[in-house]
Amino acid sequence: MKITVNPKYRSFYYRGVEEYPDLALDPKTTALLLVDLQKEFADDEVGEALDFKKDGSWDDWSYFRNRLRETTIPNAKRLLDYFREHGLRVTFGRIACQSPDGEDREAVQKSAGWNGIFIHKDSLEAEMVNDLLPRPEEIVFDKTTDSVTTGTNALRVLRNLGIRTVVVGGIVTDQCVAGTVRGLADDGFQVICVEDACAAGAEDLHEAELKIMNLIYCQVHSTDDTLALLEEARKK
Repeated sequence: MKITVNPKYRSFYYRGVEEYPDLALDPKTTALLLVDLQKEFADDEVGEALDFKKDGSWDDWSYFRNRLRETTIPNAKRLLDYFREHGLRVTFGRIACQSPDGEDREAVQKSAGWNGIFIHKDSLEAEMVNDLLPRPEEIVFDKTTDSVTTGTNALRVLRNLGIRTVVVGGIVTDQCVAGTVRGLADDGFQVICVEDACAAGAEDLHEAELKIMNLIYCQVHSTDDTLALLEEARKK
């Protein structure tokens, strides 16, 4: 199946590339990885949403919040449903520290500013949003870093499971998703980043990061095209 590269996500380095190269895609060796779609960040009634409403910055986040509700979470759910329906591997990454005092966090999450995050693993805020709750048999990688691959044993576990291709969605595109995609690619995995199952705080950040990563670290596809690729490979 040939898919045309969306010019929106084609960088200077690949300006002459019109179609994606074929992926050696086998659903049996493909895993879904949903990143940080947690109540802290993606639920309008939990976590930082409450802070935004309290400090008056809620309207500043209207793009992000609308995209989560209308696009990102519904498409992540479509991917999740497909992987589960066909018995394919499902994994999650989330920001969650182990120690009640948060002292096990990496330095960046102990610092002030945007990346200063304290979410204990047993808290409501650490849970994935209700539409994307993991099943008992699905693996959840807890991290106190941006990248799922840096702060966990995810790479080793995926290799132990025989995974060769990882389908990635989540938040935010230009931070934890990007770090995860790069880590997977650098370790030799094929990566599909599903653009409409991701979100960033602003549209320009989302699109710029996908343009940077596309064709170098991953193939950037829509949910529709990702599912079509999987279905074509499944029927071979």
